[in-house]
This record gives sequence, structure tokens and C-alpha cells, in this order.
Amino acid sequence: MTELSAGSRTLDVMAAIRGRIAGRALAPGDRLPSIRRFAATMGVSPSTVVEAYDRLAAEGLIRAQRGSGFYVASSAQPPLKLSAETPKARAVDPFWVSRQALDAGEAVLKPGCGWLPSDWMPDAALRRAIRSLARSDSDFLAYYGSTRGSPALRRLLLGRLTEDGIAAGPDHLMLTNTGTQALDLICRFLLRPGDTVLVDDPCYFNFQALLKAHQVSVVGVPYTTSGPNVAAFEALLAAARPRLYITNSAIHNPTGATLSPQVAHRLLNAAGAIDMAIVEDEIVADFEPEPSTRLAALDGLSRVIRIGSYSKTLSASARCGYIAARPDWIEGLVDLQIATNFGGPNPISAEIIAHMLSGGGYRKHMEELRRRLVRVRRETVERLQRLGIEPWLLPRGGFNLWCRLPEGLDSALVAQAAVADGVVLAPGNVFSISQSAAGFMRFNVAHMQDPRVYEVLARAMKHAA
Repeated sequence: MTELSAGSRTLDVMAAIRGRIAGRALAPGDRLPSIRRFAATMGVSPSTVVEAYDRLAAEGLIRAQRGSGFYVASSAQPPLKLSAETPKARAVDPFWVSRQALDAGEAVLKPGCGWLPSDWMPDAALRRAIRSLARSDSDFLAYYGSTRGSPALRRLLLGRLTEDGIAAGPDHLMLTNTGTQALDLICRFLLRPGDTVLVDDPCYFNFQALLKAHQVSVVGVPYTTSGPNVAAFEALLAAARPRLYITNSAIHNPTGATLSPQVAHRLLNAAGAIDMAIVEDEIVADFEPEPSTRLAALDGLSRVIRIGSYSKTLSASARCGYIAARPDWIEGLVDLQIATNFGGPNPISAEIIAHMLSGGGYRKHMEELRRRLVRVRRETVERLQRLGIEPWLLPRGGFNLWCRLPEGLDSALVAQAAVADGVVLAPGNVFSISQSAAGFMRFNVAHMQDPRVYEVLARAMKHAA
């Protein structure tokens, strides 16, 4: 008997028992047929019935009584049909895109999501890394992670910081479970309810969602093709005295813009004048063809904190983030991670990422991704332009396109019409603090290859007009 057929037979036995309970042939407290008798009835092996009974017991539908057999649980009810579907009619806010994309089934197209398709990721290399770790005699499969995370991965990340011109030692770096957790820890460490935080307008929508959870006041600074509008930035710092500024310097999300050296220097000077900290999110920086200006490199991790992860380039499942900052801040952040996570990040995920970064495979993988994205970005622009949709700029890299819809269209209405037609889009105002981006939409070019996306988009635009 093959493994597949054995699993199928187990499910058949489970279905038969569920059917008897649902049909009242077996009532709460009744004894189930003996394993050997039911195996004969079903034409399966006794081990298959044992496996089926054990699974049903784990679900709470039946219970095992030592020396007596299995009985229908007193609270047995037909299993609930679980649904993870997000209501499509809920308000279009920063949570709307995340929930629609994360909860969508495989049949739903997701050009509004913020990750690459699974078949673009290094699946074979990830499987090799997992097999290699499974054969390891290390104890990370059973124990908590150390407070700063995997030494192997931290050594690799310190090397990457050095390549970026950042002089950092082991006391400047810690690992986290995710890039989002890294930002959450920083907010816990630096902010108190009522503080003011500055973000780009537009910015990555989950910045807004996370800051809302921290009960702070969020102020947006207009973003240009070379970074935030410096005059507006300086005026906001003087007026609002923000405690923190959060940004992407490389391949800004959602616009795809790149910070210029001139703007970077003025930002740091203005931040220094009021002693404001800056978080520089590097999560998509590896998609750049050549490195651009970095605030952390210019500042030397004095006031700037670098965060990142490999969820966009390697795996959104085996995630591991990091924080690079000045040592006294790292010490406080480590304590916070112990308080909220008891230990460092998941050691299995950290070792998988370390394995993936330790050879030349990651570099080759990123080179291939960048080449592939150049091609699909060009194709996507051409196809969107046929619908009257124009890119705000052509980014140096990455998978996002920030685009202007034809005059008069509200992207939220377009997105609502599209999701009802099986396509998740990312409307402009979910990225905008000032709600001034109703005419914009962010498209993930890697998810724009299916012709159905353009068919649904055209219908949604017509519906919203």
C-alpha cells in the first residue's frame, strides 16, 4: 500500500465515524467498534483504524479509555466548517489589502500583495537546507533560541553591514522573528502612547497599522522621486517634534523611488537637530542592481536603526529579521524580546536562512530575480498603459509599480470591484496618511503575468467609472 493510499484510507475511516455520529448512529458516550472489527468492516488494516481513531481523539470527537476502547465524546458535535475569508465589503484601510491577500485561496490572483510568487523562490535550495539541518546533531530542534539569535547568521549579517560601509560589531546586532517584529520591538522601546511618528506619504501600509496599535500620532511627509520633500520634512520636525521617522531608502514602498545623497544628508542634519531616531527598513534592498545611499551608512548607527529580513527574497515561511543599532539600544531591545518572546527568534528559521546565505547560491538567486523582474516590469508597464494606467516612475529594481489611474477613477472602488471578481489589488489611499492617493494603485509586477488580471482590472475600472 502506498503512503498516499494509506492516508486516503485513514480519511475514509474518519469520515465513516463522523457520519455515524452526525446520523445519531453513535451518540455521546457510546463505545466505538473495536479496532479489528471495524478494520474488517472497512476492508483496511488495523493500523489504519488506529491512526483514524487517534486523529479523531486529537480533534476531541472521540476519547480513548485505557483498557476499554474508544468512546464518543460527551461534547461531540459535527465539525465546524472553518472559513478564513475576509469580508470583501469591509472598509478599505491598511488592513484590507493584507487580509484580502493573506486569506485569499489559490484561485485568487494577488497583484496587490507584497511578495513574490512561490515558484519564483528557491524552493529546491530551501529543501536542501531543511534536510541538512534535520541531519544535524545540534540541539536547536528542541531548545529555545539564544537572546541575540543564531551566531552563524549574525556573522553573515555583520559581513554584509561591512560591505555597506557600516562599521559594526557583535554588540550592534540582534535577530528577531520577522522584520515586522523588529519594528514592533523598536516602537515598544522608543515610543509611548501619544508620541508623534513621521512616515512617508505614501508609505508601506503596515507601518500605519503597527503604529496604530502603539497608539501614537502618525504624521506623513510628502514623498518625491528622490526621497521625502526636504522642506516639508524640516517644517514637520520643527512643528511636531516627532520621536521617530520610519522609511525605506532603497526601492521605497510603494513608489519604488530611491533616496538621493543630497536629501539623505539634509534628513540626517534635521533629525540630529531634534535628536530624532530613524528606522531604515531594508527588506527589499537586495533587489537593487547597485547599492544606493543609505542613512545607516552615513550615520554609522548612531541615530539610525537598520532593520530587515529575507521574507521577500528567500521565504515568507522560514522568516527571520534583524536589527542593527547602537549597542545600548540593542541591549534594551534584547531585554524586550526576552520579555515578549522568551529568547531570540525561531532557531530553525535562523539556521535555514544562515544556510541559504552562506554560499554563492543567494547571490545567483538574486541576480536571476533582478533579470526576471526587468523583463516582467517592462511587460507590465506596456500592458497597463493600454488601459490608460501610467507608472509614477520606473524604479531601479524591486517588484512594485506605483501607478496613476485614468482621471476620475477612485482606486478603492476599483479594488472593491476587482476583489469580487477574484483579484486582490492595492489601492493608493491604504498607503497614504493624508488620503491623497485615491488616483493611484500599487501593482506587483511578478503577479501581473496572468492575462486575467488585466481583464478583471479593465472590468473593475469600467465598474468604478
